[in-house]
Amino acid sequence: MNYLSKLLLVSFVSLFVIACSDEQPMEIEVVAQTVTECTNPRPEMCTMDYRPVCATKDTGVRCATQPCDSTEMATYSNGCSACSDSAVLSYVSDECKK
Repeated sequence: MNYLSKLLLVSFVSLFVIACSDEQPMEIEVVAQTVTECTNPRPEMCTMDYRPVCATKDTGVRCATQPCDSTEMATYSNGCSACSDSAVLSYVSDECKK
């Protein structure tokens, strides 16, 4: 067998083994979400309905020597409740992923 024949045989066997593997390929879920920014004036009263949102909240941390994360994600019961917190910058629908 010449070199090209061996290479083709190895390639075919490799593809066959991969195709017959029990492992399923990892699926990555990408969902486009609409970001809603909180505006002033902030709500003072909100309904108690439960439609969870994942809010981006300013932690107030500012680093002088190196970049650091100055926001955190927090789940609120609804968009009104999220925006009533003055530290919240914006939110997307659904709970925050852990």
